[in-house]
Formats: sequence, structure tokens, C-alpha cells
Amino acid sequence: MKETILILDFGGSHSQLLARKIRKNNVYCEILPYNAAISRIRSLNPKGIVLTGNIVGSNLNEMSLCTEEIFKLSCPVLGINYGALVLTKMLGGSISALNQTEECAKVLTSLEKKSILFKSIETENYSWLNQTVDIEKVPKGYNITGKTKEGKTCAFENEEKNIYGLLFHPEVSETVSGNEILRAFLYDVCKVSGTWNMKTYVEETIEDLKEKFQDSKVLLGLSGGVDSAVCAALVGKAIGRNLTCIFVDHGFMRKNEGEQIKEVFTKQFDINLVCVDARQRFLEKLAGVTDPEAKRKIIGKEFIEVFQEEARKVGAMDFFVQGTIYPDVIESGVGNIKVVKSHHNVGGLPEDIQFGELVEPLRSLFKDEVRQCGLELGLPKDIVMRQPFPGPGLAIRVIGEVTEEKLEIVREADHIFRDEIAKAGLDTELNQYFTVLTNMRSVGVRNNSRTYDYTIALRAVITTDFMTAKWARIPYEILEKVSERIINEVEHVNRVVYDITGKPPATIEWE
Repeated sequence: MKETILILDFGGSHSQLLARKIRKNNVYCEILPYNAAISRIRSLNPKGIVLTGNIVGSNLNEMSLCTEEIFKLSCPVLGINYGALVLTKMLGGSISALNQTEECAKVLTSLEKKSILFKSIETENYSWLNQTVDIEKVPKGYNITGKTKEGKTCAFENEEKNIYGLLFHPEVSETVSGNEILRAFLYDVCKVSGTWNMKTYVEETIEDLKEKFQDSKVLLGLSGGVDSAVCAALVGKAIGRNLTCIFVDHGFMRKNEGEQIKEVFTKQFDINLVCVDARQRFLEKLAGVTDPEAKRKIIGKEFIEVFQEEARKVGAMDFFVQGTIYPDVIESGVGNIKVVKSHHNVGGLPEDIQFGELVEPLRSLFKDEVRQCGLELGLPKDIVMRQPFPGPGLAIRVIGEVTEEKLEIVREADHIFRDEIAKAGLDTELNQYFTVLTNMRSVGVRNNSRTYDYTIALRAVITTDFMTAKWARIPYEILEKVSERIINEVEHVNRVVYDITGKPPATIEWE
């Protein structure tokens, strides 16, 4: 059984970041809600437990607490920020609210070298510290191992009991030497071996899928996105032609993407690939439709109908496979954690498809890990590192009514933009970049003749979580090159503009 660090999440925005940081230290990590049953916690046999959160209510007497049974397990416990307050309260210490307007700030702290957590870092350290609550008194038998420059407690521990509290977030980039603190907890306190990596994950998952599926028939919807492609490759490696993938080409993919999916999964992987050319069908359904939400609903409904029609032709299947990934599960609500947003992959199975059981091989992976998995499986980098792409595709990057001509315009412009960004070496620095065909036309000149053609908008953003984003400062000379190429190479375009709006107030997509 693999070594697991368990995070009990009390809410806030840091649990996923913390889990990813732990995994990057070659240690497997899972997230459960703070009130998870002790039976569920025991079933994971954790090497260590981390309590984390960054939401503190005004009433400290009504704090959410976890089960005291975790202290009876033979594993270390680390409380981070709200988790440190939970430990303080549960173990007999006391806390009080401060009159501070900011929840966290970068604060100079003094950390004791005698603590095993801080042995390899500078004594004076800047930490991303909770500024709304003060630990008045640490639990009896616990030592204070860190203070702010004002003398307030920011770290405490009982090394004999293997319980540690940090009133700051070591996982965030603002905390100096934060990863060294995490590594000390993982390797020096929890005594992990650090053997978890993507190569091992892929090998073990393929063997598990072989054992689970054996000679069963398995169905998968191959959308062309990263998650479904990696999922198909993983299952394909395990059971070959017992896997049937249905690829619905709705005509809204980027240039060459549909052809690439067909090429890879017919030649590189020995699976049954059913390709459905539904491009004309989707265009007919969208004729005259301009409202973006209406377009999304029509495309989503039609996609399911086409998929179901093809699935019925294939017949009953023993298993249905989805490319659900870990953030989908967490954000859709795990246990009693509040739903951030619903995901179609979680709880939204296609109706009228006959299958015995749902299987989600990527359910425990974050997006960056899914990409690593794809590379390990031998998928082309062009597929694995593909830009985030909405389900309705280019249909919502055409403002107004969608036509075949407009799709071709935005597809060619997008291809040029992506090509120039890659040539400039910015493709790994920008988190998302694409073109939008606006419904605005303007006067221009081409070949000494007056034109009245479309305006293309370029959009590029920098973000860490896609919840907020900043517009990317692409050098002018690159924007100029992109503009020149689009104007000269794409018919019916005579103007290019660059979107310099952040999120918020704008969304990343225009529709």
C-alpha cells in the first residue's frame, strides 16, 4: 500500500496547493473534509495528517473541529493556520481574535533551530502569517518554536507526541523556505520514503485496470481534451481493443486537433475508435443563435444525443470510463466541503447508456499530474500540453451567430497566434491564449482597395488558479508579428486588437 499523507480541509483556498506541494516532494497526498469519519481516515493508513484552512469566523467559540480520534493514531499531526488554531483549542490552549483587517500578511518571524521542522532554514524568516487570531496560550506540555517580531506565537510543537502547529502557510510562495519546512515534516517527522512518482503511478494503475477489467468491454467518450485523451491512453495500454472510444467531431476544435486525435489513437494505441462526423448537424442546430448561453446549452445537449446514439449502436458495456480529475472531485464537493462549482464529470453521467460500473482512472490526479501521466504513456506533447479549451470550443469564440466561414476565420487566426507564441518561447509562460472573432466590422485597405471586414481580438492571461487572472504583457514586436500574419494570411480580417482586461472584471473567455 502506498504511503499517504492525509489533509483534513477546514475550508479556504490552500488545500489543493498544499496537496500539490506535498506530491511534488514525491509523497502521495489526499484531501478529506475536516469532519471525515475516523473509519475513513483509518482506511487510508496515513503516514501523517495535516489540518489546514484559512477561514476564521468571528465567533471563536463555534470553531469547526475534527475528531479527537486522530490523536490516537500512530502518525504525526501538523496544523497549518486554521489547523494550528484547531490544535490549540482541542489540546487545551487558548486563542483570541485580533483587530486586523487582513487575514494574512508577510511577517518577519523568528523560528527556533531546535525544532526539527526548522533545522535547515534561516532563523529569521518571512512567513505568510495569519493576522486575525492570536495564540494566547499554547497547550500544556507544548513548546513555542516560533514568534513574530512583536513576540506573538507563530509555531509550537510537542516533539514527543509528534504534533506541530504553524500559524502560517509554508506552501505558499510568499513564505521563505516553506518547502524546506514541509520536507522536514514529511521526511524527518513522518519518515516517508518518497517513492511516489508518475512512472510508478502509471505502472500500478495499468496493472490495477487489467485486473479490474480483465476481458470486459469498456466504453469511453473521447472529447479530444487532455483529460479524456490521457484516460483513453491509460485504459488502452491496459486492455487494448476491449476499449471502445467514441470521438464526436462537432467541428469546433482548433486547427488539426481532430485529425491528430484520430491519427494517434488509430496508429499508436490498439483500441476501437468510433469517429462521428457531426459538424453539419451542429451548425444546423446553431443557425440563427447568437446568445452565448443558448449556444452552450444547444452544443451540450446535442453532444450528449450524438454520443448516446453511437453508444446504443455499440451495445451494452460492462464499464463506462470518464476522465474525471481530482480538482473536479474537490470543487464539486467532497463530503461536507462546500461546492465551488459543479463539474459535468462528477455525477453527470449520460442517460440511456447501458453499462455496469463507472471507472475514473485519473480521479486522484491534479491537472499537472495528468499531463505528466500522458507524457509517461507516450502521448505527443502537442496533445498533453494542449491549452485549456472550453467544451463548446470555437463556437463561443465566435461572437454572435456561428457559421462555417466564421469558424474557419477564428481557427486560422488562432493557429497563427499559437504558432508565434511558441516561436517566441512564451508557450510555457502564458497560462491561456487564444483569438476571438468579434461581430464588429470596420473599414480597412487591402491591395489598394477598400475593405469592410472583421476584427480579431487576441486574449492572453497569466493565472495560478483560473479564478483570477492578469492580462499578459506580451512584447509589442510579437503582437505586431501576429497582427501582420493574421491580416495577410486570413481572409475577411482587416483589424487586430489586444484584450488588456483582467479577471475580474472580465472572464477569461469572451462568451
